[in-house]
Amino acid sequence: MLPLFALFIAAFAFGTTEFVIAGVLPQVADGLSVSIPTSGYLVSGYACGIAIGGPLLTLATKSFSRKALLLGLSIAFTIGQAACALAPDFASMLLLRIAVAVAHGAYFGVAMVVAVGLVPEDKRGMAVAVILSGLTVSNVIGVPAGTAIGTLWGWRATFWVMCALGVVATLAMLALLPRTAGASNQQAGFAREVRVLARQQVWTSLILMLMLMIGQFTLFTYITPTLLEVTGLDKTLVPWVLLLNGVGATIGVFVGGKLSDWKLMPSLITLLCLQAVTLAAIYVVSPYPLPMIVAIVIWGGLNFSIGTPIQTRILAWTADASNLASSLIPSGFNVGIALAASLGAAMLNAGYGYRTLPVVGAMAMLVAVAVALASYVWEGRSRATPPLPAAAE
Repeated sequence: MLPLFALFIAAFAFGTTEFVIAGVLPQVADGLSVSIPTSGYLVSGYACGIAIGGPLLTLATKSFSRKALLLGLSIAFTIGQAACALAPDFASMLLLRIAVAVAHGAYFGVAMVVAVGLVPEDKRGMAVAVILSGLTVSNVIGVPAGTAIGTLWGWRATFWVMCALGVVATLAMLALLPRTAGASNQQAGFAREVRVLARQQVWTSLILMLMLMIGQFTLFTYITPTLLEVTGLDKTLVPWVLLLNGVGATIGVFVGGKLSDWKLMPSLITLLCLQAVTLAAIYVVSPYPLPMIVAIVIWGGLNFSIGTPIQTRILAWTADASNLASSLIPSGFNVGIALAASLGAAMLNAGYGYRTLPVVGAMAMLVAVAVALASYVWEGRSRATPPLPAAAE
Protein backbone atom coordinates (compact mmCIF):
# COMPACT_ATOMS: atom_id res chain seq x y z
CA MET A 1 0.00 0.00 0.00
CA LEU A 2 2.92 2.41 0.54
CA PRO A 3 3.64 2.81 -3.21
CA LEU A 4 -0.07 3.54 -3.76
CA PHE A 5 0.06 6.09 -0.94
CA ALA A 6 2.90 7.89 -2.72
CA LEU A 7 0.80 8.05 -5.89
CA PHE A 8 -2.16 9.26 -3.81
CA ILE A 9 -0.16 12.21 -2.42
CA ALA A 10 0.72 13.42 -5.92
CA ALA A 11 -2.89 12.92 -7.07
CA PHE A 12 -4.02 14.99 -4.09
CA ALA A 13 -1.57 17.75 -5.05
CA PHE A 14 -2.66 17.85 -8.70
CA GLY A 15 -6.34 17.74 -7.72
CA THR A 16 -5.95 20.58 -5.24
CA THR A 17 -4.13 22.88 -7.65
CA GLU A 18 -6.80 22.27 -10.32
CA PHE A 19 -9.76 23.10 -8.10
CA VAL A 20 -8.34 25.57 -5.54
CA ILE A 21 -8.14 28.32 -8.14
CA ALA A 22 -11.94 28.67 -7.87
CA GLY A 23 -11.60 29.45 -4.15
CA VAL A 24 -9.05 32.24 -4.67
CA LEU A 25 -10.23 33.51 -8.07
CA PRO A 26 -11.29 36.99 -6.87
CA GLN A 27 -7.92 37.52 -5.16
CA VAL A 28 -6.03 36.29 -8.23
CA ALA A 29 -8.05 38.60 -10.48
CA ASP A 30 -7.32 41.56 -8.21
CA GLY A 31 -3.64 40.67 -7.86
CA LEU A 32 -3.13 40.31 -11.63
CA SER A 33 -5.31 43.34 -12.49
CA VAL A 34 -7.93 41.51 -14.57
CA SER A 35 -11.66 41.02 -14.20
CA ILE A 36 -13.07 37.93 -12.50
CA PRO A 37 -14.62 36.66 -15.78
CA THR A 38 -11.21 37.01 -17.46
CA SER A 39 -9.52 35.16 -14.60
CA GLY A 40 -12.00 32.34 -15.22
CA TYR A 41 -9.83 31.39 -18.22
CA LEU A 42 -7.38 30.01 -15.64
CA VAL A 43 -9.98 27.27 -15.04
CA SER A 44 -10.88 26.54 -18.66
CA GLY A 45 -7.23 26.80 -19.75
CA TYR A 46 -6.28 24.17 -17.18
CA ALA A 47 -9.01 21.83 -18.42
CA CYS A 48 -7.84 22.25 -22.02
CA GLY A 49 -4.26 21.53 -20.97
CA ILE A 50 -5.35 18.24 -19.42
CA ALA A 51 -7.62 17.25 -22.30
CA ILE A 52 -5.23 18.04 -25.15
CA GLY A 53 -1.72 18.21 -23.76
CA GLY A 54 -1.95 15.23 -21.40
CA PRO A 55 -2.40 12.54 -24.09
CA LEU A 56 0.23 14.15 -26.34
CA LEU A 57 2.82 14.23 -23.55
CA THR A 58 1.99 10.65 -22.57
CA LEU A 59 2.60 9.42 -26.12
CA ALA A 60 5.77 11.48 -26.45
CA THR A 61 7.22 9.93 -23.28
CA LYS A 62 5.97 6.34 -23.64
CA SER A 63 9.52 4.97 -23.93
CA PHE A 64 10.50 6.49 -20.58
CA SER A 65 10.62 4.42 -17.41
CA ARG A 66 7.32 4.91 -15.59
CA LYS A 67 8.94 5.80 -12.26
CA ALA A 68 11.25 8.35 -13.89
CA LEU A 69 8.31 9.85 -15.77
CA LEU A 70 6.17 10.14 -12.64
CA LEU A 71 9.04 11.80 -10.79
CA GLY A 72 9.60 14.19 -13.69
CA LEU A 73 5.92 15.15 -13.76
CA SER A 74 5.92 15.72 -10.01
CA ILE A 75 9.02 17.92 -10.28
CA ALA A 76 7.36 19.86 -13.11
CA PHE A 77 4.32 20.33 -10.87
CA THR A 78 6.49 21.63 -8.02
CA ILE A 79 8.38 24.09 -10.21
CA GLY A 80 5.09 25.15 -11.80
CA GLN A 81 3.54 26.02 -8.44
CA ALA A 82 6.54 28.16 -7.49
CA ALA A 83 6.37 29.89 -10.87
CA CYS A 84 2.64 30.56 -10.43
CA ALA A 85 3.34 32.07 -7.01
CA LEU A 86 5.78 34.48 -8.69
CA ALA A 87 3.72 35.15 -11.86
CA PRO A 88 3.95 38.87 -12.69
CA ASP A 89 0.89 39.10 -14.95
CA PHE A 90 -2.18 37.23 -16.16
CA ALA A 91 -0.69 35.97 -19.44
CA SER A 92 2.24 34.29 -17.72
CA MET A 93 -0.07 32.84 -15.05
CA LEU A 94 -2.32 31.35 -17.75
CA LEU A 95 0.60 29.80 -19.63
CA LEU A 96 2.02 28.35 -16.42
CA ARG A 97 -1.35 26.87 -15.45
CA ILE A 98 -1.68 25.23 -18.87
CA ALA A 99 1.84 23.76 -18.55
CA VAL A 100 1.02 22.29 -15.14
CA ALA A 101 -2.23 20.93 -16.57
CA VAL A 102 -0.34 19.04 -19.29
CA ALA A 103 1.71 17.38 -16.54
CA HIS A 104 -1.54 16.73 -14.65
CA GLY A 105 -3.13 14.91 -17.59
CA ALA A 106 -0.07 12.77 -18.19
CA TYR A 107 0.35 12.02 -14.47
CA PHE A 108 -3.08 10.52 -13.94
CA GLY A 109 -2.84 8.39 -17.07
CA VAL A 110 0.55 6.97 -16.08
CA ALA A 111 -0.28 6.70 -12.36
CA MET A 112 -3.38 4.60 -13.10
CA VAL A 113 -1.34 2.12 -15.15
CA VAL A 114 1.39 1.93 -12.52
CA ALA A 115 -1.17 1.50 -9.72
CA VAL A 116 -2.92 -1.48 -11.31
CA GLY A 117 0.47 -3.01 -12.07
CA LEU A 118 1.44 -2.88 -8.39
CA VAL A 119 -1.45 -5.07 -7.20
CA PRO A 120 -2.94 -8.48 -8.06
CA GLU A 121 -5.60 -8.56 -10.78
CA ASP A 122 -8.42 -8.88 -8.25
CA LYS A 123 -7.33 -5.63 -6.54
CA ARG A 124 -7.23 -3.41 -9.63
CA GLY A 125 -10.43 -1.60 -8.73
CA MET A 126 -9.15 -0.68 -5.30
CA ALA A 127 -5.84 0.55 -6.77
CA VAL A 128 -7.76 2.86 -9.12
CA ALA A 129 -9.88 3.98 -6.17
CA VAL A 130 -6.78 5.03 -4.22
CA ILE A 131 -5.64 7.30 -7.06
CA LEU A 132 -9.14 8.70 -7.58
CA SER A 133 -9.48 9.38 -3.86
CA GLY A 134 -6.67 11.90 -4.27
CA LEU A 135 -9.12 14.01 -6.28
CA THR A 136 -12.02 13.63 -3.84
CA VAL A 137 -9.88 14.30 -0.76
CA SER A 138 -8.43 17.36 -2.50
CA ASN A 139 -11.97 18.74 -2.71
CA VAL A 140 -12.77 17.88 0.92
CA ILE A 141 -9.48 19.06 2.48
CA GLY A 142 -7.13 20.62 -0.06
CA VAL A 143 -9.46 23.18 -1.65
CA PRO A 144 -10.94 24.54 1.62
CA ALA A 145 -7.46 24.68 3.18
CA GLY A 146 -5.95 26.35 0.12
CA THR A 147 -8.81 28.85 0.00
CA ALA A 148 -8.35 29.66 3.70
CA ILE A 149 -4.61 30.17 3.20
CA GLY A 150 -5.30 32.47 0.26
CA THR A 151 -7.82 34.46 2.28
CA LEU A 152 -5.45 34.89 5.24
CA TRP A 153 -2.09 35.44 3.53
CA GLY A 154 -2.90 36.09 -0.13
CA TRP A 155 -3.32 33.85 -3.15
CA ARG A 156 0.42 33.58 -3.77
CA ALA A 157 0.80 31.84 -0.40
CA THR A 158 -1.63 29.18 -1.63
CA PHE A 159 0.70 28.33 -4.51
CA TRP A 160 3.77 28.29 -2.24
CA VAL A 161 2.03 25.72 -0.05
CA MET A 162 1.20 23.71 -3.18
CA CYS A 163 4.89 23.89 -4.11
CA ALA A 164 5.79 22.40 -0.72
CA LEU A 165 3.20 19.67 -1.25
CA GLY A 166 4.84 18.90 -4.59
CA VAL A 167 8.18 18.41 -2.83
CA VAL A 168 6.55 15.96 -0.41
CA ALA A 169 4.92 14.05 -3.29
CA THR A 170 8.21 13.83 -5.20
CA LEU A 171 10.13 12.54 -2.18
CA ALA A 172 7.39 10.02 -1.38
CA MET A 173 7.45 8.56 -4.90
CA LEU A 174 11.25 8.54 -4.95
CA ALA A 175 11.35 6.57 -1.70
CA LEU A 176 8.30 4.32 -2.00
CA LEU A 177 7.80 3.41 -5.67
CA PRO A 178 9.62 0.17 -6.55
CA ARG A 179 12.02 0.11 -9.47
CA THR A 180 9.68 -2.31 -11.26
CA ALA A 181 7.17 0.52 -11.45
CA GLY A 182 9.58 2.16 -13.87
CA ALA A 183 9.11 -0.43 -16.61
CA SER A 184 7.58 0.83 -19.84
CA ASN A 185 5.72 -1.11 -22.48
CA GLN A 186 8.19 -2.12 -25.16
CA GLN A 187 5.92 -3.66 -27.76
CA ALA A 188 3.15 -1.09 -28.04
CA GLY A 189 3.72 1.18 -31.03
CA PHE A 190 1.48 4.10 -31.93
CA ALA A 191 -0.66 2.05 -34.33
CA ARG A 192 -1.32 -0.52 -31.63
CA GLU A 193 -2.12 2.20 -29.11
CA VAL A 194 -4.80 3.46 -31.49
CA ARG A 195 -6.12 -0.01 -32.37
CA VAL A 196 -6.95 -0.92 -28.78
CA LEU A 197 -9.35 2.03 -28.68
CA ALA A 198 -11.50 0.16 -31.21
CA ARG A 199 -12.30 -2.56 -28.67
CA GLN A 200 -15.94 -2.14 -27.77
CA GLN A 201 -15.19 -2.33 -24.04
CA VAL A 202 -12.96 0.72 -24.42
CA TRP A 203 -15.07 3.02 -26.55
CA THR A 204 -18.30 2.13 -24.77
CA SER A 205 -16.57 2.91 -21.46
CA LEU A 206 -15.55 6.31 -22.84
CA ILE A 207 -19.21 6.93 -23.73
CA LEU A 208 -20.18 5.95 -20.17
CA MET A 209 -17.58 8.41 -18.88
CA LEU A 210 -19.11 11.19 -20.97
CA MET A 211 -22.62 10.37 -19.74
CA LEU A 212 -21.38 10.28 -16.15
CA MET A 213 -19.90 13.76 -16.47
CA ILE A 214 -23.12 15.09 -17.98
CA GLY A 215 -25.02 13.50 -15.09
CA GLN A 216 -22.68 15.13 -12.60
CA PHE A 217 -21.58 18.51 -13.89
CA THR A 218 -24.72 19.74 -15.65
CA LEU A 219 -26.04 20.20 -12.12
CA PHE A 220 -22.84 20.49 -10.06
CA THR A 221 -21.57 23.46 -12.08
CA TYR A 222 -24.62 25.36 -10.88
CA ILE A 223 -25.13 23.65 -7.53
CA THR A 224 -24.70 26.83 -5.46
CA PRO A 225 -27.42 28.88 -7.19
CA THR A 226 -29.63 25.77 -7.22
CA LEU A 227 -29.31 25.36 -3.47
CA LEU A 228 -29.88 29.09 -2.91
CA GLU A 229 -32.73 29.75 -5.33
CA VAL A 230 -34.57 26.41 -5.59
CA THR A 231 -33.93 24.84 -2.20
CA GLY A 232 -33.83 28.14 -0.34
CA LEU A 233 -30.76 27.35 1.78
CA ASP A 234 -28.95 30.10 3.62
CA LYS A 235 -25.67 30.87 1.86
CA THR A 236 -23.70 30.00 5.00
CA LEU A 237 -24.94 26.39 4.71
CA VAL A 238 -23.87 25.84 1.10
CA PRO A 239 -20.18 25.11 1.90
CA TRP A 240 -21.27 22.48 4.42
CA VAL A 241 -23.49 20.79 1.85
CA LEU A 242 -20.59 20.74 -0.61
CA LEU A 243 -18.35 19.31 2.11
CA LEU A 244 -20.86 16.51 2.73
CA ASN A 245 -21.01 15.90 -1.01
CA GLY A 246 -17.22 15.56 -1.02
CA VAL A 247 -17.31 13.14 1.91
CA GLY A 248 -19.90 11.08 0.04
CA ALA A 249 -17.67 11.13 -3.04
CA THR A 250 -14.66 9.90 -1.07
CA ILE A 251 -16.65 6.99 0.38
CA GLY A 252 -18.07 6.28 -3.07
CA VAL A 253 -14.60 5.93 -4.60
CA PHE A 254 -13.75 3.02 -2.31
CA VAL A 255 -17.19 1.43 -2.62
CA GLY A 256 -16.72 1.54 -6.40
CA GLY A 257 -13.27 -0.02 -6.01
CA LYS A 258 -14.64 -2.92 -3.98
CA LEU A 259 -17.48 -3.49 -6.44
CA SER A 260 -15.07 -3.34 -9.41
CA ASP A 261 -12.99 -6.12 -7.87
CA TRP A 262 -16.14 -8.16 -7.14
CA LYS A 263 -18.39 -8.05 -10.23
CA LEU A 264 -17.48 -5.09 -12.38
CA MET A 265 -20.18 -4.87 -15.06
CA PRO A 266 -23.21 -5.96 -12.97
CA SER A 267 -22.11 -3.48 -10.30
CA LEU A 268 -21.61 -0.71 -12.85
CA ILE A 269 -25.03 -1.23 -14.44
CA THR A 270 -26.69 -1.23 -11.00
CA LEU A 271 -24.88 1.96 -9.97
CA LEU A 272 -25.91 3.72 -13.19
CA CYS A 273 -29.55 2.78 -12.53
CA LEU A 274 -29.30 4.08 -8.96
CA GLN A 275 -27.81 7.33 -10.20
CA ALA A 276 -30.67 7.85 -12.64
CA VAL A 277 -33.12 7.35 -9.76
CA THR A 278 -31.13 9.71 -7.52
CA LEU A 279 -31.09 12.50 -10.10
CA ALA A 280 -34.84 12.09 -10.59
CA ALA A 281 -35.21 12.27 -6.81
CA ILE A 282 -33.17 15.50 -6.72
CA TYR A 283 -35.65 17.04 -9.16
CA VAL A 284 -38.53 16.02 -6.91
CA VAL A 285 -37.07 17.02 -3.53
CA SER A 286 -35.09 20.11 -4.63
CA PRO A 287 -37.51 22.57 -2.94
CA TYR A 288 -37.14 20.78 0.42
CA PRO A 289 -33.85 21.40 2.28
CA LEU A 290 -33.33 18.21 4.32
CA PRO A 291 -34.29 15.67 1.60
CA MET A 292 -32.26 17.70 -0.92
CA ILE A 293 -29.15 17.58 1.27
CA VAL A 294 -29.48 13.81 1.70
CA ALA A 295 -29.95 13.37 -2.05
CA ILE A 296 -26.90 15.54 -2.81
CA VAL A 297 -24.69 13.41 -0.53
CA ILE A 298 -25.92 10.15 -2.13
CA TRP A 299 -25.47 11.66 -5.58
CA GLY A 300 -21.85 12.59 -4.77
CA GLY A 301 -21.12 9.06 -3.56
CA LEU A 302 -22.62 7.47 -6.67
CA ASN A 303 -20.74 9.80 -9.04
CA PHE A 304 -17.37 8.55 -7.87
CA SER A 305 -18.43 4.96 -7.23
CA ILE A 306 -19.35 4.82 -10.94
CA GLY A 307 -16.12 6.46 -12.08
CA THR A 308 -13.94 3.77 -10.50
CA PRO A 309 -15.28 0.74 -12.43
CA ILE A 310 -15.34 2.69 -15.71
CA GLN A 311 -11.65 3.48 -15.39
CA THR A 312 -10.80 0.00 -14.16
CA ARG A 313 -12.51 -1.46 -17.22
CA ILE A 314 -10.59 0.78 -19.62
CA LEU A 315 -7.28 -0.14 -18.01
CA ALA A 316 -8.10 -3.86 -18.03
CA TRP A 317 -9.02 -3.92 -21.72
CA THR A 318 -5.99 -1.86 -22.82
CA ALA A 319 -3.35 -3.62 -20.69
CA ASP A 320 -1.35 -4.58 -23.78
CA ALA A 321 -1.11 -0.95 -25.04
CA SER A 322 -2.15 1.33 -22.23
CA ASN A 323 -0.36 4.64 -22.84
CA LEU A 324 -2.88 6.42 -25.07
CA ALA A 325 -5.97 4.87 -23.50
CA SER A 326 -4.89 5.69 -19.95
CA SER A 327 -4.15 9.30 -20.90
CA LEU A 328 -7.63 9.59 -22.42
CA ILE A 329 -9.18 8.94 -18.99
CA PRO A 330 -8.40 12.38 -17.47
CA SER A 331 -8.80 13.92 -20.93
CA GLY A 332 -12.27 12.38 -21.31
CA PHE A 333 -13.35 13.54 -17.87
CA ASN A 334 -12.37 17.14 -18.60
CA VAL A 335 -14.01 17.16 -22.03
CA GLY A 336 -17.15 15.83 -20.36
CA ILE A 337 -16.98 18.51 -17.67
CA ALA A 338 -16.70 21.24 -20.30
CA LEU A 339 -19.60 19.82 -22.32
CA ALA A 340 -21.78 19.45 -19.23
CA ALA A 341 -21.13 23.01 -18.08
CA SER A 342 -21.91 24.31 -21.58
CA LEU A 343 -25.10 22.24 -21.77
CA GLY A 344 -26.25 23.59 -18.43
CA ALA A 345 -25.52 27.15 -19.53
CA ALA A 346 -27.44 26.63 -22.78
CA MET A 347 -30.47 25.34 -20.86
CA LEU A 348 -30.41 28.26 -18.44
CA ASN A 349 -30.02 30.75 -21.29
CA ALA A 350 -32.98 29.11 -23.04
CA GLY A 351 -35.15 29.91 -20.05
CA TYR A 352 -35.16 26.58 -18.22
CA GLY A 353 -34.68 26.90 -14.48
CA TYR A 354 -32.04 25.38 -12.24
CA ARG A 355 -34.51 22.70 -11.17
CA THR A 356 -34.51 21.14 -14.64
CA LEU A 357 -30.76 20.44 -14.64
CA PRO A 358 -30.93 17.07 -12.81
CA VAL A 359 -33.51 15.90 -15.35
CA VAL A 360 -30.84 16.13 -18.06
CA GLY A 361 -28.52 14.15 -15.80
CA ALA A 362 -31.12 11.45 -15.27
CA MET A 363 -31.61 11.13 -19.03
CA ALA A 364 -27.85 10.83 -19.52
CA MET A 365 -27.78 8.03 -16.93
CA LEU A 366 -30.53 6.14 -18.78
CA VAL A 367 -28.45 6.38 -21.96
CA ALA A 368 -25.49 5.06 -19.96
CA VAL A 369 -27.55 2.12 -18.66
CA ALA A 370 -28.53 1.18 -22.22
CA VAL A 371 -24.91 1.43 -23.45
CA ALA A 372 -23.57 -0.58 -20.51
CA LEU A 373 -26.17 -3.33 -20.93
CA ALA A 374 -25.49 -3.59 -24.67
CA SER A 375 -21.73 -3.71 -24.07
CA TYR A 376 -22.07 -6.38 -21.37
CA VAL A 377 -24.25 -8.60 -23.57
CA TRP A 378 -21.92 -8.08 -26.54
CA GLU A 379 -18.93 -9.01 -24.40
CA GLY A 380 -20.65 -12.15 -23.11
CA ARG A 381 -21.59 -13.35 -26.59
CA SER A 382 -18.10 -12.79 -27.95
CA ARG A 383 -16.54 -14.57 -24.93
CA ALA A 384 -13.65 -12.12 -25.16
CA THR A 385 -11.21 -11.83 -22.25
CA PRO A 386 -9.04 -8.87 -21.25
CA PRO A 387 -5.55 -8.86 -22.80
CA LEU A 388 -2.40 -9.65 -20.88
CA PRO A 389 -0.03 -6.75 -20.17
CA ALA A 390 2.63 -6.11 -22.81
CA ALA A 391 6.09 -7.39 -22.04
CA ALA A 392 8.04 -4.92 -19.98
CA GLU A 393 11.59 -3.83 -20.30
